[in-house]
Amino acid sequence: MFHLKFSEELEMLKQTVRDFTNENIKPIAAKIDEEERIPPELIKKIAEMGLLGTAFPEEYGGGGFGEVGYCIAQEEVARGCMSTATFIGAHQSIGTNAIYLGGSEELKKKYIPKLASGEMICAFALTEANAGSDSFNLRTTAKRDGDYWILNGEKMWITNAGIADVVSLFARTERGITAFAVETKTPGFSTGKPEKKMGIKGSVTNSITLENVRVPNENMIGQEGRGFIIAMKTLDAGRLGLGACCLGVCKEMLELSTRYAKERKQFDKPISHNQAVQFMLSEMAIIIYQMESIVYRTAKDYDEGKPISTQSAIVKYVCSEGLDKVVDLAVQIHGAMGYSKEHCIERYYRDSRINRIFEGTNEIQKSIIAHDIIKKNGVL
Repeated sequence: MFHLKFSEELEMLKQTVRDFTNENIKPIAAKIDEEERIPPELIKKIAEMGLLGTAFPEEYGGGGFGEVGYCIAQEEVARGCMSTATFIGAHQSIGTNAIYLGGSEELKKKYIPKLASGEMICAFALTEANAGSDSFNLRTTAKRDGDYWILNGEKMWITNAGIADVVSLFARTERGITAFAVETKTPGFSTGKPEKKMGIKGSVTNSITLENVRVPNENMIGQEGRGFIIAMKTLDAGRLGLGACCLGVCKEMLELSTRYAKERKQFDKPISHNQAVQFMLSEMAIIIYQMESIVYRTAKDYDEGKPISTQSAIVKYVCSEGLDKVVDLAVQIHGAMGYSKEHCIERYYRDSRINRIFEGTNEIQKSIIAHDIIKKNGVL
């Protein structure tokens, strides 16, 4: 219908990831949902494909495709399985990216090549019981002890925590919030049982408990007291990737719904002949065009080093709200079949809801946008 043209290299990436998703992810997506786990063999294949380091420079073992390339890859993976896309996003776009954006050169070389290759898995640990939307209110502490920091506290709702080898984790020191790369094998580090969720069931979500966890000073990400800035910059990229995932699912929903509408007959004709159904398909296409336009415009700005905090908040808000609308229309077009577990539509419907909550609720995104509008006197 409409195709956003990328460079030859990025078009090849898009087709390669689409083929990989069709062959390796889509056939087992329902099983991933039912068993609430991504098979280790699939994670290995994803790593071998380079999908755990798509955005990072080649000097760190990444694919060198930047944020645009990462969004392209996530769009295609999400078409097959939102749980798998969530795993990749938590690992790459926020977990590893915190080290890339804030870490010293030594820290980057220590971890990013292993994370990009899949030798290690990463998570991003900011959220706590009293520090969800109010992330500045975190209570986890880090106290200096010679060449080490002693960490104590608890984190909640951490994607990949149960399978991670290293976690980009935020704690409060005397100088403020500070980020650390914490290896999960460190004594005193433990995770709770996997959370039972409504959607994205295949992605592992756990709490983290830190009891006198000793972290070497060289594993501090950036400077002491600058962790909150690193967290917010990391989430800028995370929200972009989230938007790309929402876009991919929306495209999948439109294709499946159009195909079904042309095949399903009522009153001796395909339901695609009914104006009510046509209008629903039109709404889906309109939303997709809006989403695609802002995702890749913002990703391009990000790769050019432009500030995108407000833009990424807009992307996150528009794409997650748009996805909820599109999957609802897909269920409506499919009727009872869309409500049945026999069809993938109901899984996408469940998976979609979290996107308005994690990486900052949509209400928080509107606050970010409003603050910038007022600051700039309404000039965007």
